[in-house]
Amino acid sequence: MISRISRTLLLIQFGIAILFYLLLRHFEWPIVAAAVGGLLIVLLLRAQITANSFFLTWPYRGRTSNPVEISWLQVGTLFLREFRATMLCSSWAMPFLRFDQFSYPDTTSLPVLLIHGYGCNSGYWRWMSLELRQAHITHYALDMEPVFGSIDEYAPLVHAAVQRVLAETGQKKIVIVAHSMGGLAARAYLRDHGCDRVARVITLGSPHHGTAIANFGIGINCGEMNWLGRYEEGRSSEWLQKLAATEEADALSHIVSIYSHHDNIISPQSSAHLDGAWNIPVIGIGHVALALEPSIQEMVIDLIHNARE
Repeated sequence: MISRISRTLLLIQFGIAILFYLLLRHFEWPIVAAAVGGLLIVLLLRAQITANSFFLTWPYRGRTSNPVEISWLQVGTLFLREFRATMLCSSWAMPFLRFDQFSYPDTTSLPVLLIHGYGCNSGYWRWMSLELRQAHITHYALDMEPVFGSIDEYAPLVHAAVQRVLAETGQKKIVIVAHSMGGLAARAYLRDHGCDRVARVITLGSPHHGTAIANFGIGINCGEMNWLGRYEEGRSSEWLQKLAATEEADALSHIVSIYSHHDNIISPQSSAHLDGAWNIPVIGIGHVALALEPSIQEMVIDLIHNARE
């Protein structure tokens, strides 16, 4: 479904570019200039969407126990990398590059299950998958639907995917790598099925305590992962509170939470810090860019290699 939605949005953007091209031609712009102008207007609109996510979460910056400020040059770089990641994922990978699995009989690591976040599909993992392939790590990708359903509905999907990976690889355990909401789906799976089949869960930018920007989204899942109130004085959603109340310490000890102090979707950014887990904060990386950043990819691969049955 997300592939169809993404392709439809691309067609709409293409239509907007054509409309502006015709408008500019009406004002006697040269053909090439009008075509470039139409495309630039669409790019500016897309850039505004990315910028808006930063504006919505910017008030929460630094409101952590260890505030980390970055220079304006780093802020500019942060925005450009996030905009690039958003364009690549939403305009190329998610509409056209979904995948199911890549297997390597000569692998020396446990197999990996990749779980995407809200409004995404397996195409999001395109660039992480390229690095996993380079490292000869067998990996599978899960598409979670319904897109706007409850996170509880995703736990059985994760369970079925875990069972499939184990059956097809002959391994006793796997590693889960999950982005954003996918980390909550992985936690829901651990709540329902335990840790017997999972050596490690690596979450990237997951709103473990919720995110205020979810209040602007649609779907049951948005309501389940929202943050109620302002800044650190707020609280997690009722669903997240119940999840935390039913988790065992052993499950939390299997989780590695990698998150950015400057995430433009998770607000407050400290929401991604999960007590009882191994927390690894980074700086100057946006939300979508997390799985596309070489330093994060290298970190994830090292964690996969070091995971043991």
